[in-house]
Amino acid sequence: MRSIERRFRNIEKQQMHWSTYVCFAEAIRGQQFSRNSIVYWFNHLVDKSDYARNDKKAILEHLYILSECVRNGQN
Repeated sequence: MRSIERRFRNIEKQQMHWSTYVCFAEAIRGQQFSRNSIVYWFNHLVDKSDYARNDKKAILEHLYILSECVRNGQN
């Protein structure tokens, strides 16, 4: 089973200079995770200082779209 947390931790180790938000976005890109999974793990893995609180809804919508995109470059 795909694990957002496992993918996130691997990326975080490889790209130590990236923010937690960028690591999270890379972890879910093209993986077709459910909205509920994205919201749950976003709340657990992404530092609150990495995004503006009032932008959270738009950020989560963008992440869901990013997760649905096929890895061949489709946006």
